[in-house]
Amino acid sequence: MDRISLDCPTSLPGIPLSVLSVPMENKYKCQQCLQVLRKPVQAQCGHRFCVHCFKLLTSSGPKPCEACRQEEIYEEPISILNSSEAFPDNAAGREIASLPAKCLNQGCNWTGSIKDYEAQHEGRCEFEHIQCEACQLFILRTEKDRHNERECEARSLNCKYCKMTFNFKEIKAHDEICLKFPLQCKDCGKKKIPREKFNDHSKSCAKSKSACPFSEVGCKSVIENGKLGDHEHSSTMEHLRLLLPMVLSVARMRTEVSSSGEWQEDSGLGLYRAPEEGATAAAPSKSVDLDKKVNALENIVCVLNREVERSSVTMEAFSHQHRLDQEKIDNLSNKVRQLERTLTVRDLQLSETEQLVRELQFCTYDGIFVWKISDFSRRRQDAVGGRTPAMFSPAFYSSKYGYKMCLRLYLNGDGTGRGTHLSLFFVVMRGKYDALLKWPFSQKVTLMLLDQNNREHIIDAFRPDVSSTSFQRPISEMNIASGCPLFCPLAKLASKSPYLRDDTIFIKAIVDLTGL
Repeated sequence: MDRISLDCPTSLPGIPLSVLSVPMENKYKCQQCLQVLRKPVQAQCGHRFCVHCFKLLTSSGPKPCEACRQEEIYEEPISILNSSEAFPDNAAGREIASLPAKCLNQGCNWTGSIKDYEAQHEGRCEFEHIQCEACQLFILRTEKDRHNERECEARSLNCKYCKMTFNFKEIKAHDEICLKFPLQCKDCGKKKIPREKFNDHSKSCAKSKSACPFSEVGCKSVIENGKLGDHEHSSTMEHLRLLLPMVLSVARMRTEVSSSGEWQEDSGLGLYRAPEEGATAAAPSKSVDLDKKVNALENIVCVLNREVERSSVTMEAFSHQHRLDQEKIDNLSNKVRQLERTLTVRDLQLSETEQLVRELQFCTYDGIFVWKISDFSRRRQDAVGGRTPAMFSPAFYSSKYGYKMCLRLYLNGDGTGRGTHLSLFFVVMRGKYDALLKWPFSQKVTLMLLDQNNREHIIDAFRPDVSSTSFQRPISEMNIASGCPLFCPLAKLASKSPYLRDDTIFIKAIVDLTGL
């Protein structure tokens, strides 16, 4: 059995039941998602799952099979789902691929097979409703581009002035604060002035009006910037008259301050007298206290400056170390990613090597192949229950560089032999040296169910129909099987049958090599 690699790209879940044009058989249903199997895999218990569903089930390790529990056939370890024990069910995959299908989207009349649906129509139907990633609305696939460009409320737009990216709903609010947004000067009429330069323009605009610089002292004039010089020249006297009360007020304040420490005129006697001793002594005392406070503050500022310098040096050292550490982390992350890629390649190579070893273990190169099928009773029950209707033998060859072939066995019959016979078919497979061989395949094939008492084998033989596609050069992994749907009645495999011993049967295939 092929090991299912969990490192391969994630596939899709099952195909919706409504895609099928015919009622679905249970054998085509995924036991997890209950949809039509997509890339089916078969667990060792016989139940089938989509490869996507099986990976999800076993992503955290082996899990018990719930289908076995529901059918009351749970048995450990057979009923434990394990990725190392499951294998791709190519037979079921081909059967499902040939089933008739229709498009489930309203208004679409497409019909075909499941294979065509997956390869040509799924995810491409113009009538399919898809969800917009931005606004979450459902839209027709054909309207996606128009929706993204013109209608989506959550689409991203670039401001055509500052080039920054914003949500559609925010772009209008951004225009109110965008520094590059063009404004028009109402005074001079100039257009396309960036908002960030509009204040500078307003100050220099010759037509812009502003208050007179002497407005602080009472001038009420509002003048255009270009005429400010004329106003100042013509209104000099008015400005001086407005300044006079303020100048006199300042002079009085200075006189009051200086009078406390200087000689003052005695208004009553017309003489000068010295300042009071208390006032004279208080002034030097206040000056000394002020000097002390200033010196203390200067010392504090010096100390703070030194602390700031030390902190700056420390921060710079931390920043440098952080950069070095980040570079090391980036280098280690790159090495980890390289190792992960290498491990992935090694896993693929190991999987291919294991498959090659399994093929070589049972492979023959003389056109004769004996297939031992053990655990017959359980496999037969799986076939009756529809879980594993068919099984394939390992490949064998007509010679080392010859035809590659295998057998396909239905333990509960197929077609006309369903429920009454073993059905055995011969399959031509695609080989490495097909280009060197003669096509179509025309060698006589003999199929045998061996009597384990070596008395009376059940034998059927046929010569290929060279016009059948089953014997042309394969273009896929294997051709359509051809053989004997009524190969052996199931009644001959009853208890004490010479063909069934120790719950084991042997099937032999002989390819006539005459003419090769």
